[in-house]
Amino acid sequence: MRNIIYIVLLFTMTSFANSEDVYDVISFPEAELLSKNTTRIPFKLVDHLIVIEAELLNRKGNFIIDTGSETLILNKNHFNGRHSNADLPKQTSGVLDLIDNPLEKRLREFIIKDIVIQNTFSDVIDLSHIEISKKMHLLGIIGYDILKDYEIFIDMYLNQITLSKVDAQGEKIDNSKYLEKIIDSVNFKLKKHTIIIEADVNGKILNFGLDTAAEYNQLNKRINKKALKQFFPKRRMQLIGASGKKIEVLAGKLYRVKLTDSIYFGPMQTILTNLNHTNMAFGTQLDGVLGYEFFRQQRTIINYKKEKLYFVKYPLYRQ
Repeated sequence: MRNIIYIVLLFTMTSFANSEDVYDVISFPEAELLSKNTTRIPFKLVDHLIVIEAELLNRKGNFIIDTGSETLILNKNHFNGRHSNADLPKQTSGVLDLIDNPLEKRLREFIIKDIVIQNTFSDVIDLSHIEISKKMHLLGIIGYDILKDYEIFIDMYLNQITLSKVDAQGEKIDNSKYLEKIIDSVNFKLKKHTIIIEADVNGKILNFGLDTAAEYNQLNKRINKKALKQFFPKRRMQLIGASGKKIEVLAGKLYRVKLTDSIYFGPMQTILTNLNHTNMAFGTQLDGVLGYEFFRQQRTIINYKKEKLYFVKYPLYRQ
């Protein structure tokens, strides 16, 4: 029997509505306030998804951290029937196909410990297929609209995310330094909400989207043949997309991915597939998507304002 994997990739296309329905406060009970503008949130890994606990409208549950999503997404399975006549249909694009007519909502306040984000827009989509696949209670997905005003330290070593408020230039408002040592950095391009980085694969420069909710890396089967030689297939698997649709893909390991002379990656679990729908969602042409496999090998800081990634030293070597 072929293995079945679930890759969460939700990319929302902006189309704001003037909704009269305003949600209550959302809070993160496990967050630790480090200073006025910096908070640290522990996370758990559900398979390869970064999941934090939050509470909204007296519902406590899980939120996925997803840099590939443009907006905050709420699970229609738990927040259904709270729309007004002002809600407008939208279209949300997933890795395999399009999801039609999600509703748009506005949150009065989105609170991460004592950091308050006001008048936040969100999409409401049926995410029950993720709940079934991952066997978890899922309230929603936190995307770019929430994360963009923070420097985000994603630490797979300690299983925690640190959010530091930044100014318009990307400088941390608290002006505090990390205890951990930053060993290198790379620039990236921001295409709408998508982080795009260049990487050398076997001497060829490829463009990758960076997505915290991509459980496996994805590689476009149409890339340069020399770069494709560094993908070593192992087996066929079924990919379940954002709407629950399944396709068969080739899974294996990708070798020789290098960002700088000091930042490079060992073999990464990767699927080979057609990225036409993903490129349509991103609004650009990508050679691949880097996700969990990227973050588990490098402790990474994302600064959207500076369009820069920083890499933090591991305290010990991890295979």
